[in-house]
This record gives sequence, structure tokens and C-alpha cells, in this order.
Amino acid sequence: MPQLEPATLTYVVTDDDTAAAVGSGSLPVLGTPRLLAWLEAATCACLAPVLPDGSTSVGTRVQVEHLAASPVGAEVEVSASSAYEDGRLHRFTVSARDAASGKVLAAGEITRVVVDAERFMSRL
Repeated sequence: MPQLEPATLTYVVTDDDTAAAVGSGSLPVLGTPRLLAWLEAATCACLAPVLPDGSTSVGTRVQVEHLAASPVGAEVEVSASSAYEDGRLHRFTVSARDAASGKVLAAGEITRVVVDAERFMSRL
């Protein structure tokens, strides 16, 4: 598989992204489940250009620290870069930063495995 290029995505926190909206708390700040989804999206964006036809990736392990809160309206940059690769297994270093201040909001690792989409779904 070719070298993976880092991926960075940018999101703006909305009312729908808050802990109160996603059920992970009661405050109007970026909810950890939404942050995790954004981090996973960055890992998918990193892998997408090199996936063979008919393949996709599935998340298998997440280790992320949500370090700081983000209010509604904050712009958040999430990034993923390849840290380790062994055949179909890919481990990514992920992070989130406040776009305005550069403050680190989250950091960790996410592991994904490349699978044949049709075969994977046929096993369910």
C-alpha cells in the first residue's frame, strides 16, 4: 500500500454537536462522541486515497483523551497521521486543536483495519 498522507479536517461546533445534544452530558460544549466521530473521519480521509476498489476500513480501537472544552461556534481542526502499518492494520496518531488559539483539545490513537466491504457485510 502506498505511503499515507496526513489528513486534516475542519469543523465548527454547532448546537447539534454539544454534549447535551448527543447525550454525553448536560453542557453546551463539544461532546466527546462527536469529537471522536470527527477524529475517525480524519483517519478515514487519510486512508481513502489508497483503499483498493471494494474495500473500506473499520475502526477497531480508540484511545483518545478529550483535554479541553469547545463552545458552540468554535472552529476545530482534527488531524490524523499514520503511526504504524502492518498489512491491513493501520494505527493513526490523532489530535484536535482549536483553530483560533492552537490549543490542543484532544490527542490519542485510533486503529482501523482494511476490509472487503461486501465480504464484511455478508458476515453480519
